[in-house]
Amino acid sequence: MELYGLKNCDTCRKAKKALDGAQVRYAFHDIREEPPTKMQVGHWAKAAGWEKLLNKSSTTWRNLDEAQKTGITEKKALALMAEHPTLIKRPVIETIIDKGPTQVFVGWSKDVQNEVLS
Repeated sequence: MELYGLKNCDTCRKAKKALDGAQVRYAFHDIREEPPTKMQVGHWAKAAGWEKLLNKSSTTWRNLDEAQKTGITEKKALALMAEHPTLIKRPVIETIIDKGPTQVFVGWSKDVQNEVLS
């Protein structure tokens, strides 16, 4: 399991604590120190939906120019997330469940917790 987020993000800390408590093995990647590639961002967006992946509540989003936030499309959102990884909603979790294809989860909702911790 791969967990992408920020080491100082409260939601990421909660996810890590829950995974540790459930003795789930994972590798943590701080997206400031190891920014995801455009290909990774595209994969996450395809799997989870770009609207879900784009964090419009972030400080980074609020600090963007109005021109950057206006008329947001998938292509524009992916470019912004690749350029500013802190625009990505956290955590992003990549996992393989039941030997199937890689699954991508965004955030740490009850639904995500149930899927990842089961």
